[in-house]
Amino acid sequence: MLETDYTQDERLTTTSITLKIGGDHHQDPVISRLISEFGLTVNINAAILGEDSKVDGWFKLDLQGTQPQIQNGLIYLNDLGLEIWDGKNEDNDEGW
Repeated sequence: MLETDYTQDERLTTTSITLKIGGDHHQDPVISRLISEFGLTVNINAAILGEDSKVDGWFKLDLQGTQPQIQNGLIYLNDLGLEIWDGKNEDNDEGW
C-alpha cells in the first residue's frame, strides 16, 4: 500500500477568510508578512479600514499557497490574537 506524505505536498490551494484587525495592530504589516514570511499570495476581495487607529479593520482575503504555508499563516494571525472566520459561511455576509 502506498502511503502519502501530505506534509511535503507542494500543490497550491486557496483558502478564503474574513479577518478582523483591531486598532492595536493597524500599524503592523500583518498582510505584508503573510506574503514575505509565509510565501502566500494574498488577494484582498473587500476591506473596511478607517483612518482612526481605534477602529477595527475588516478584510476578506483569499490566501493562496501550499497547505503548510496557509496553516503557518493562519497560526501567525491567531498568535496575534486576530479574529478569523473561514470563507465557508459566505451566506452570513453583511453585504460589504
